Amino acid sequence: MSITAPVDKNSHVVLVDGSGYIFRAYHALPPLTRKSDGMPIGAVAGFSNMIFKLLRDQNNEDRPTHFAVIFDKGSYTFRNDIYDEYKANRSETPEDLIPQFPLTREATRAFGAPAIEMEGYEADDIIATYSRQAEAKGARVTIISSDKDLMQLVSNKISMLDTMKNKKISIPQVIEKFGLPPERVIEIQALAGDSVDNIPGVPGIGVKTAVVLLEQFGDLETLLQRCDEIPQKGRREKMMANIDNARISLELVTLKTDVELEFPLEDMAVTDPDISVLFDFLEEMQFNTLSNRVRLALGEGKTDGIRKDDSQPDFITPGSITSPKNISFDLTKYECIQSEEALEKWIHRCFDAEVIAVDLETNSLDSSSADLVGICLSIDDNDACYIPLGHTGTGDMFGDDKPTQIELSLAIKMLKPLLESETVLKVGQNFKYDLGVLQRYGLNVAPYDDTMLISYALAAGLHNHGMDGLSELHFGHKPISFKELVGSGKNKKTFDELSLEVATPYAAEDADVTLRLWKYLKPKLVAEKVKTVYETLERPLPSIIADMENNGIKVDRAELARLSALFAQKMEHFETEAYLLSEQQFNLGSPKQLGEILFDKMNLQGGKKTKTGAWQTGAGVLEALAEKGEKLPQIILEWRHYSKLKSTYTDALVQKINPRTG
Repeated sequence: MSITAPVDKNSHVVLVDGSGYIFRAYHALPPLTRKSDGMPIGAVAGFSNMIFKLLRDQNNEDRPTHFAVIFDKGSYTFRNDIYDEYKANRSETPEDLIPQFPLTREATRAFGAPAIEMEGYEADDIIATYSRQAEAKGARVTIISSDKDLMQLVSNKISMLDTMKNKKISIPQVIEKFGLPPERVIEIQALAGDSVDNIPGVPGIGVKTAVVLLEQFGDLETLLQRCDEIPQKGRREKMMANIDNARISLELVTLKTDVELEFPLEDMAVTDPDISVLFDFLEEMQFNTLSNRVRLALGEGKTDGIRKDDSQPDFITPGSITSPKNISFDLTKYECIQSEEALEKWIHRCFDAEVIAVDLETNSLDSSSADLVGICLSIDDNDACYIPLGHTGTGDMFGDDKPTQIELSLAIKMLKPLLESETVLKVGQNFKYDLGVLQRYGLNVAPYDDTMLISYALAAGLHNHGMDGLSELHFGHKPISFKELVGSGKNKKTFDELSLEVATPYAAEDADVTLRLWKYLKPKLVAEKVKTVYETLERPLPSIIADMENNGIKVDRAELARLSALFAQKMEHFETEAYLLSEQQFNLGSPKQLGEILFDKMNLQGGKKTKTGAWQTGAGVLEALAEKGEKLPQIILEWRHYSKLKSTYTDALVQKINPRTG
């Protein structure tokens, strides 16, 4: 039941992208069914946990005065009238997710929050309208989402929060991501397009190029009017051929801020849930663990809401022990190992410790081609080392000599007994990558634990499970940023180019943090009754996937090249036929040009226009015309078929061939 309260400069309006939450919950958790009847409830369970955590964990400063969850209602919106193929590439919704949609609305209302959706509009448009309304009243707005499409709304009053990464997105973060302020994001998106939502944009123009062009010409419309002045021939031709696509794309990416809302902003005022309704829902869903968490959050005998009592432990995070915030990290104690004698001492210490953290430094994110630059070990808090193996950088801009390092093959030989010892547990973070690299150097690491997977087993969809995020969440400690270390753009370095003085604290800290996470999280597997899930489902996967990635699949480069050339010939053949039938040359990939030829020049019957006046030329329209015997639509469909095969498969797969294995 909603209550009404005015929205003013003292208000904090929190709007949750409910549809995004549902899909995150669905993909974050393994399939789950209700015991009584087998109904799928995995997404509902994850969604309910997210909403509970969101409502409960707000502190006094961030506590919302107004709160709502916004959903998509159906897949057809006004954007489909503008562009027939909008979101046409989206895969079918999983069958076991469909019956869970109404239950997520029910869950929202059970927690005392309004669930809002409107026919013909996406959740983003509703969020945009509420956000601008609240902003106009002087309120502070937080949008709970990581969707880049919502970043155009960010302002001094409106921010976003990605709860999975525990990351706030304000104006500086938008500029960092796109290169321009929030109000210019739609211009970038109009040029770059979006393959997920099937927004055409300008083929071949990415975000970085879009920013360059917009800065050069001032704004999108000026760029479109003067694109013949672009000095680079390739860019100029792409822009001139896709002016209509850019304008259509701008309309598609621009969020509506004037939706005629059916639910007033003021009616979102936060209220405590009806406890009987909430527990009836949780009981019906058989969410016993969440029911217990809610009861614990309420406190003994409390029935006045689910706000967390400061005296209560954080029950939604793994286990019931408060995280050890603000613990001490002393990076000056880390050791750089540059001699066989020092490494031998560390190996003996690792055998004595019996549990060690292992982390690698490489020069690539691709484990199948990455070169080993260094290995990090940790045996206790602030007791970690870095073993450089492949550094080329000295830190001296005039120096050419490599730093002193143990020869790679010798270090591998010395470390092999330790890393393969059954008596020493190796702990990694996202260990699948490290296992894959080490396999290529002849090291089969076992036994092991993976802190990322332990965290995932404990709190799958509730937050991000990257090392930096877990460190901040549990320890209140922000590790050294890799990006700050190596830089960006033209000045970006690879890790092997860093001096040992710079590399050692960063690398050893990773191992230190990983071991601390293991000591904190591993005991909670038993308390949360997910030890079996972790040990039987999650932990075996890294080594299996590493094997698969290192083995790969055989690809015939010559055959792909032959097919690509064949598809290009087919496309050229259909282009020639299309030109003959239409009696003019045109861009077969341009919906606007195709629509004008089919329905204006050739006067074919059955055409429909969007609200912007452009002809619809989606697959459904062309197939209907082809069934009537119209030749040109048949040709266009064939051309699109071969174009898709060429761009998505034969051209793309060649780029994925590992140069090391051929």
